[in-house]
Amino acid sequence: MISVLIVEDEELTAEANRLYVERMPGFRVAGVARSGGEALRFLRRHPADLVLLDLYLPDMHGLDVCRALRAAGIFCDVIAVTSARDLSVVRSAVSVGVVQYLLKPFTFAVLSEKLRRYAEFRSSMGGPGEVSDQGEVDRALSTLRGAASSGRLPKGMTEATLEAVAGELKRATGGVSAQAVGSAIGVSRVTARRYLEHLVDTGSVRRVPQYGGLGRPELLYQLT
Repeated sequence: MISVLIVEDEELTAEANRLYVERMPGFRVAGVARSGGEALRFLRRHPADLVLLDLYLPDMHGLDVCRALRAAGIFCDVIAVTSARDLSVVRSAVSVGVVQYLLKPFTFAVLSEKLRRYAEFRSSMGGPGEVSDQGEVDRALSTLRGAASSGRLPKGMTEATLEAVAGELKRATGGVSAQAVGSAIGVSRVTARRYLEHLVDTGSVRRVPQYGGLGRPELLYQLT
């Protein structure tokens, strides 16, 4: 079982991430920390395999948390979770040992793919012994670093649009229609509905019928 510490200062996001991780077979939530200092104190007392780490914390930057962990001899793996798209931040994250980089907002499908790849990497590199050749190393790193959902979205769909749809779902806590999502991100209702139905199929979104007028109820979509 892979133990995960979630480090996130926003209460709703922390709870969503906790529920996401608990839905993944083979993973368990070791704890939730709301600041960098709290995360460091937790990891000094309770070892964890993986840290799901927000980079913008109220007391310190997430990359400084990584540096402090290494300085203290704590070598758990880290997945950075952030809205930062600055290439310098990405480079710095790699330099302090971040194994994967997850951009907000994201869906359960995207996070689950990251965690699945991480679990495969641990399985392939776990235990004593030596690698057989360069190809084995390359395959393991490819598993870990491969793009989430690569080749898994239906034809004609893009990760960028999926993330935009997920962002609207996150903002609309009571549910949102395909028309509203399409208008907000600049795509047609039909396109928005296609992405929303894809998220329903992956289990990260549910349909919520809204009754009130004559005729068929309007379908709203809500994060699970």
